[in-house]
Amino acid sequence: MPTIVVEVMPKAELLDPQGKAVAGALARTGKGQFSSVRVGKRFELTVDGPIDDDTRLAVEEIANEILSNSVIEDVVGIHYPAEVQS
Repeated sequence: MPTIVVEVMPKAELLDPQGKAVAGALARTGKGQFSSVRVGKRFELTVDGPIDDDTRLAVEEIANEILSNSVIEDVVGIHYPAEVQS
């Protein structure tokens, strides 16, 4: 069964307190070469059956309307599995 991955990140213009906390922890542990960190979300949707145009449309709607909050987040990627070559 194929799995589709949806990636959601906070909008670039918004403060990312979780990312800031991770960046601070990196600096405290001697990994200060990283100037910033942004923390997002990853969703994996497993599909029963083939991925067709209707499925792709449904994933885009789900990503934009359910998996992300358009006020503070952007859907930055929808990744479909590579087609199996026979």
